[in-house]
This record gives sequence, structure tokens and C-alpha cells, in this order.
Amino acid sequence: MGTSVYDLLVILGPTASGKTTLAAHWAARNGGEILSADSRQVYRGMTIGTGKDLSDYEIPGFGRVPCHLTDIADAGYHYNVFEYQRDFLRAFEEVRSRGKVPVLCGGSGMYIEAVLSGYRLIQVPPDLALRERMASMTDEALTGLLCSLKPLHNHSDTENRKRLMRAVEIALYQRDHPSEDADDPRLQPLIIGMLPDRETRRARITARLRQRLGEGLIEEVQELMRGGLSASDLEYYGLEYKFVTRYLTGELSRAEMETQLNTAIHQFAKRQMTWFRKMERDGFCIHWLDGDWALSEMLLAIDALYYR
Repeated sequence: MGTSVYDLLVILGPTASGKTTLAAHWAARNGGEILSADSRQVYRGMTIGTGKDLSDYEIPGFGRVPCHLTDIADAGYHYNVFEYQRDFLRAFEEVRSRGKVPVLCGGSGMYIEAVLSGYRLIQVPPDLALRERMASMTDEALTGLLCSLKPLHNHSDTENRKRLMRAVEIALYQRDHPSEDADDPRLQPLIIGMLPDRETRRARITARLRQRLGEGLIEEVQELMRGGLSASDLEYYGLEYKFVTRYLTGELSRAEMETQLNTAIHQFAKRQMTWFRKMERDGFCIHWLDGDWALSEMLLAIDALYYR
């Protein structure tokens, strides 16, 4: 290990790009610990569907690489980006205090950008009166209202009614309370992006979905239902939980579920890349690696950048 001007390594990329394996191997060799940047891996009991891939953190010859910011909230709770900023800073400071290198790894662009921007979001309390008024509005009217309040970069806000109502609630609160904005300390990150070619990524997504179905994805969703989560609760989390729930409630056949879920994950990967490209346009420097390189080549490339 050498010295570096950076205080954080970031490894981002779309789903199935291999970022977790790369991050864990680099951390193992450089005294690092992983800070997850995944908006769903924060939930306990949601392991297969969120792709926690725990085996990726077991590195031969080094042991298990510590990972933070997973399994910190109960399934059913609506964890948000404000809470993530708070929890990230605590974990970041803890890792640094022990002389370790924080390695932020994930594909949730909103979470990554929130902590890298140094801009703290305000915590928005629930507005019961507003929620009562919104209950009588159509999804189209709510979407129109949201678009009038802010640019709609995160289209997942409109895919679920609960998300949509909460997004409107937050946007209205931020409009009416601009003085509550605050800044966090600026980080000095090196940002690495994983970029496998399109066909490789598509093949990996399809293969990984089949693997997760074989590992017990459906049974995981059933267990969450037995634990008290409703179909609406599970649909809130999208992708695997949305489509498997529709299969379990009889809305989709098994074949329809697999086909529609596979398509949705491919579309999600495209949205992730759109977010990362927007980050670049907004001034973030992302060093893209060819995701088809050998692991050893990628590790050397990161070392050359991190320790230069």
C-alpha cells in the first residue's frame, strides 16, 4: 500500500457489471472496507433479490472483507436518501478512524451522487393533510404536479403510487423550506466505472436472474409475505420483489414473471447508465474500465490511478 490524495474509492456501474467482485478484491489487497451504495441492500431479509452476493466478500488468502450499510433497516420500512447520507458519513468516518480505506460500491446513482456532492438533503416529515388531499388525485395528476416542482430525473418515483406521493411530498416541502439546506464536508473521491459491453451485460443479467430463481428468490419473497409484508409493500421495492409478488398473487404465470422481470432488469441497467452519464455531464470525473478485462488488469489500473 502507498499514499494517496484520495480519501474514498468509488466503484460504480450498472447491475451485473462485476463491480462488487472488483471492489472486494481491491479492498482486500489495500486495507479497505466496503460501503454499500445500494438502495435495497439496506433491508434485512432481502438478500437474494437485492443481490447481496455475500460470497463475493470472501477473498482467498485474505478472508472476509467487511461490508457496511447493508441489513440496517427492516423490510417494509421506507428508507430514504437522507438517511443514507447520514449513515454513510458515520460509516465513512468509522472506517477512516481505523486507518482503513473506504470503498463505496454500488449502482444506486442517487445515493452515490448524494454523498459525493457534499449537499445534504433535508429530512422531510410526513404531511398527513397533504396525503389526504393526494389520495383523491390520479397518478397522472400527481405526476404532473411533481414535474411542475422539479426536473423528473428519477422516473422510478412514478412507477409506484406510494413512491409518487412521497416524491410530491418531498418536493413541496423543499420548495417551502429552502433555508434548511446544509453542506457536508467535501470528499476527495476517485470514481471508477465498470462498463462491460452491451451484449455481455445482457447475458450476465439473464444468467444471474436464472441463478437467483434457483437459489430461492421466490421462497425469499414468500418468507417476507409470511412475515407480514403486503403485496403493496413488496411492489414498492420494484424489480424482483414486484414481479415475483405478482406471480405469487396469481397476476402473472411463472413464464410471464420471468420474461417481464428479465426485461425490467435490462431497462433498469439502462437507467443506471443514464444516471452515471448525467453525473459526468454535471462534472463528476468517472474513469471507466472495460468490464471484460481480467480482474488482475482492473486491479492494476485502479492502483495506478489511486496511488499516482
